[in-house]
Amino acid sequence: MEIFALGEGSYSVDSSKKFIPFNPATDNAKDRPGSLFIHVNPFLIKTERDLIVLDAGLGIKNKQGELWLHEHIRNAGFAPSEVTLVIMSHLHYDHSAGLVVERNGKLELSFPQALHVIQQGEWDYAMSGKSTSYHLDILQTLQNGAKIEFVEGSGELKPGIQYELSGGHTEFHQVFWLEDGDQKCFFGGDELPEPEQLLRRFAAKYDYDGRKAMELRDEYGKKAAAEGWICLFYHAKSTAIGKVNYESDAFTIAAY
Repeated sequence: MEIFALGEGSYSVDSSKKFIPFNPATDNAKDRPGSLFIHVNPFLIKTERDLIVLDAGLGIKNKQGELWLHEHIRNAGFAPSEVTLVIMSHLHYDHSAGLVVERNGKLELSFPQALHVIQQGEWDYAMSGKSTSYHLDILQTLQNGAKIEFVEGSGELKPGIQYELSGGHTEFHQVFWLEDGDQKCFFGGDELPEPEQLLRRFAAKYDYDGRKAMELRDEYGKKAAAEGWICLFYHAKSTAIGKVNYESDAFTIAAY
């Protein structure tokens, strides 16, 4: 198993839900009152069977007009067209915008050859238009052309890939385990988005069920430590790929 973090940088987001680039080295957080500060790390995993993208980021383009996501995949030694699976924890904009790319004023699929794996309930809620955290133009582009496998509940997608309906960050959020040989990788999406959320317990107001999400982070962290999982932290500032240790009722995280 080969694992790559496809980092898209750091951003501030306020009540307008616009993602504004933020450089921690030069920008002052006090200049952006009422903002959350997040870091965005989609992932690429190469297994014996598949080339997999886990969540698709913000769809930021480089100076040449190409998706950073595509550039990073090429830098890892692969072509975007080689991606066979796109696995989605949920469909909030900061996880799904990179599923499409704008070319000549039209949205196109970023990974037209890939199978997109989405929880049915998450899709149905996103398409309802009840929340501005979802962008319908992205989803409609998927609906019109993408290969989608809608899953429900928890189960096995294929040998070596398991999913679980976790339901903490959004009602139909899902997490994934990927096994390849003797390696086991865990992708928790926004249920385990950054190492810091293991180091301190709190219930977040931005979660659908803050208490459940807090308890899930603790549960996943302890299992990761006990079973030696490689953990992928989508919103990590620095340690996007790490191993978890749990001793004396405290977590520590080491870069993998």
